Amino acid sequence: MRTVYRISGMLIAIAVALQVASIALSGFTIAKDANNGTAIGADYSNFGEAYHSIAGMVIGLLALVLLIASFLTDVPRGRTLAGVVVLLVALQFVLATVSFGVPALGVLHGLNGLAVAAVASVASRRAVVPKEPVTSA
Repeated sequence: MRTVYRISGMLIAIAVALQVASIALSGFTIAKDANNGTAIGADYSNFGEAYHSIAGMVIGLLALVLLIASFLTDVPRGRTLAGVVVLLVALQFVLATVSFGVPALGVLHGLNGLAVAAVASVASRRAVVPKEPVTSA
């Protein structure tokens, strides 16, 4: 289970990096399409936006896997770190939803995404360290 925990944390961190790349792709695609005369409206979408949305749901599922695995392994502070990841991911969904109405909050969505990657990365690294053996004194 330690391996599941470690890989889940690692996959979350990698997925967040891909999220950053996909939203950059989306922004540059919007700029290019607008410059080419494409109408950017409610029905407009591009690959970067679609990927960003779908990958966000995958990160949510991976966070739940990390949390479940945390209860089945002996990773030091594993449950705490997994719980923080789940809370940050939940906050990420709230910030994404609210940011469509208040775009300035999108900055917090971006920064929180980096926090998700950082905590998931720390969790993953903690799973690499083997549990210290108990010695009798």
